[in-house]
Order: sequence, then C-alpha cells, then structure tokens
Amino acid sequence: MAHTTPEGIGKAAAESGMAGIMQFGKERSEAMLAVQKELLEGYEEASRAWIARVKSEVELWSGLAAKLSSSASIPEGMDAYRECVSHRIQMAAEDGKRLFEEGQKIIGTLTKSFGNGMSQKRK
Repeated sequence: MAHTTPEGIGKAAAESGMAGIMQFGKERSEAMLAVQKELLEGYEEASRAWIARVKSEVELWSGLAAKLSSSASIPEGMDAYRECVSHRIQMAAEDGKRLFEEGQKIIGTLTKSFGNGMSQKRK
C-alpha cells in the first residue's frame, strides 16, 4: 500500500494518465502510418496505370504515323486519322473516369482516417 498518501495517489494518477497519453499517441501514430501506407499504395497503383496509359498513347500515335506513311491516297489517310482521333477521344473519356475514381479512392481513404480519428477522440 505504497500509494495511500495523497502524494502517492497523485503520483499513481499521474503515471496512469501519462501511460494513457503514451498509448493514445502510439495508436494515433500507427493509424497515421496505416493511412500513409494506404495512400502510397493507391498512388503507386495509379502511377502504374498512368504509365500504361502513356504507353498506349505512344502506340496510338505511332500507329497513326505508320498508317499515314503507308496510305496510298488522301481518303485512306483521312480514314486512318479519323480512326485514331476517335480512339483518342475514347481514351480521354476513360482518363476522366480513371481520374474521378482515383480521386474518390484518395478522398475515401482520407475521410475514413479522419472518421477514425474523430471516433477515437469521443471514446
């Protein structure tokens, strides 16, 4: 019964409070690291997708150059160009969709992390 004096009780309460603060700090740090890891994974995934997208763009325009150089007439070249532009417009629409989805993932991750932080504060 070493903590029966008022000083001993105060010291035990302070130690208990400090341990709680340390545990809270540890939990928050781990939660932030988890969020950062999830965001980094999302960025890496998006980066790989955009690199593949750039490669497909290069292939598209290289293919057009090859078709134009081998075309025998202006109408044939115009058809190749029209096909290429049509494909590029489709790619642009897919780009917009991909950007929106990636933004949603990032916002979802951040919202979830803020939501977890708020619920931790209420406990």
